Amino acid sequence: MKKILISDKLAEAGINYLNEQTDIQVHIKTGLNEEQLCEIIGDYDALLIRSDTQVTPAVLHAAKNLKLIGRAGIGVDNVDIPLATELGIIIMNTPDANATTTAELAIAHLMSLSRHLPAADSSVRAGKWERSKLMGTEVAHKTLAIVGFGTIGRIVSQRGLGLKMQVIAFDPFVAPEVFAELGVESVGLDELASRADYVTLHCPLIEKTRNIISAELLAKMKKSAMVINCARGGLIDEDALYQALKNKQLAGAALDVYENEPPVGSPLLELDNIVFTPHLGASTIEAQVAVSVEIARQAVTFLKTGEAINALNLPRVSAKELKKSHEYMGLATILGKVLAGLASAPLEKIEVALFGRAAEVAVRPVSVSALVGILSGNFSTPVNRVNAENIAKRQGITLTESVTHESHDYISLIKLTGYCGKQAICLSGALLGGRQPRLVSINQFDIEVVPEGTLLLTQHDDKPGVISAISSVLGNANINISRMQVSTADDQLHAMAVISVSAPLSEHLIQQLCAIAAVHQVTQINL
Repeated sequence: MKKILISDKLAEAGINYLNEQTDIQVHIKTGLNEEQLCEIIGDYDALLIRSDTQVTPAVLHAAKNLKLIGRAGIGVDNVDIPLATELGIIIMNTPDANATTTAELAIAHLMSLSRHLPAADSSVRAGKWERSKLMGTEVAHKTLAIVGFGTIGRIVSQRGLGLKMQVIAFDPFVAPEVFAELGVESVGLDELASRADYVTLHCPLIEKTRNIISAELLAKMKKSAMVINCARGGLIDEDALYQALKNKQLAGAALDVYENEPPVGSPLLELDNIVFTPHLGASTIEAQVAVSVEIARQAVTFLKTGEAINALNLPRVSAKELKKSHEYMGLATILGKVLAGLASAPLEKIEVALFGRAAEVAVRPVSVSALVGILSGNFSTPVNRVNAENIAKRQGITLTESVTHESHDYISLIKLTGYCGKQAICLSGALLGGRQPRLVSINQFDIEVVPEGTLLLTQHDDKPGVISAISSVLGNANINISRMQVSTADDQLHAMAVISVSAPLSEHLIQQLCAIAAVHQVTQINL
């Protein structure tokens, strides 16, 4: 039975959904410090969090069984994603569940800045009537500039267009046709700063976006411009923002997020041309329910089917596609293990080719499964489809893929070729009846093998008595042979035997086989 730990407060609807799952145990333990979380995290398959739980290296190293960290919300800067990926733990969030709520807050701040609403409220409460002092500006026909054109940025753009604003946006990862379809002009960051009446941020906090609103960019803005940040603290250089607001180089700002939360002692708190809210982006009843239910559904889907919806460190593959690819992924893993066993030097390049019906499935899950097979057992960290590509890159292994719908001798075939130095090892595998994996060729040898248990691969001279000598050594050691396939190369001078044995051989016994005069090589592979 899978176990889920909820370490931050989630809406009751999400918890109820989890409790309805008869094959999942749910434990709720909030307010844990790092030491307390480390003590218990090893028992769980999944951890569901919001922004309070800090998933540190210590927590991740203690999470021996953890497969998933689910964030009810968008921001995951409280999770060490690179280390989690290295450890094979999937990170997922709910980027769309609170998109409308966050977009609406940005628009609310835009209105608040335009009409000085917080100051007006305070003025009236103080018994004043300062109508001329609180003169505002209309937003219609002004330029709304959006940094980051993902789901939230696009919702903001539609709200802005509805207010009769001109909308421009910067996002180097969005195709031009997306901007055009939504009636938004795509511009560079410098042009955005110079044209904007309002700049609103809706991008993630990564190294490339940290302090994206810098002193240099602020200097390019109109003195009447205003900046709104409802995304992540750290996107704005707060020292530079303070100077720009204090010196009236910028008319105003509104912040919902901060470099340090809460922003105790920040000099920004001294200014009267800035509006603050306490990280309310997702703080609506609807959003709280939506993110909780969504992360609960995503966690259950992953634990039951392997489909990783909204995974941040794994390509999206649907449950249907995973099911369709499952048998091929298993075959690819087997081929990877055989390839690793045959390689005499570190592998430098891997080629994965799918033929016939195998070409009908997504190639990347199959390729990654081959990498899992190649790398498994060589690292202290378990290798899985989350971290296999990263580990391969670190080891200097490049991956190429190809797909051909034409079939050869088998209606579905996977060919895996590995290069190490000047050596090239080519393996082919097929699914008999669509389900039964078979190893069908090793280099120039056509040989149909049931790939399971312990296999001995021998390369030897093709002459009488060799197989008898091999069998004799195994028999004397009380090693039973369950299957044996022998293939000859085209030149008829060399042969290969693949022998399924009842137990792994000791190094001493392998040396005995190698001592047979006609035997050139013996390789043992455990599947």
